[in-house]
Amino acid sequence: MSMNPFCEIAVEEALRLRESKAVDEVVAVSLGPQQVQETLRTALAMGADRAIHVSTEQQLEPLAVAKLLAALARREQPLLCLLGKQAIDGDNNQTGQMLAGLLSWPQATFASKVELDKAASSAKVTREVDGGLETLSCQLPAVITTDLRLNEPRYATLPNIMKAKKKPIAKLTPQELGVDVTQQLVTLQVEEPAQRKGGVVLGSVAELVEKLHKEAKVI
Repeated sequence: MSMNPFCEIAVEEALRLRESKAVDEVVAVSLGPQQVQETLRTALAMGADRAIHVSTEQQLEPLAVAKLLAALARREQPLLCLLGKQAIDGDNNQTGQMLAGLLSWPQATFASKVELDKAASSAKVTREVDGGLETLSCQLPAVITTDLRLNEPRYATLPNIMKAKKKPIAKLTPQELGVDVTQQLVTLQVEEPAQRKGGVVLGSVAELVEKLHKEAKVI
């Protein structure tokens, strides 16, 4: 199971913040079945200090994910929660915002640049908007979601990949975190988009006018 590229950028940014001494520790978290441990091993190989697996076979909705992360944040008391801006399967773009709301923390989404001021306990976040660049300042702890232009994730070296395979991964369940992950939504139907008809090459303007008049009925 590969890591969501937006989340990979979040891991990379967390590692860079640790390397600049802005944070002391990087903890990677993933939620889901046993297979998600592969993703956590990738984060450990990149350089994360610890990994936590919230184990569940239940299909998780964005709100359930946010509730689980909020419960974990209350346990771990992090300075900053960094998430990819959205999943690449559902494209929901909801979890980071919901997490900030549940924790009553400031949030900055779609970050293309992150600067932490540990002394002032604040973050300055630049984000791309339609009109250019927007710069926000927020107090820590905070939730920041990452965009593609924030950084380019490093490649894990072979020695670090081998070390990551031996590192322990802490395991929790939704029950231990006191979170009900029962699905609230039911998918009624999934359909393929209607196929478009092929184009037709016309021989003359007169033929085009005739088709617009008789078939399309637009003139």
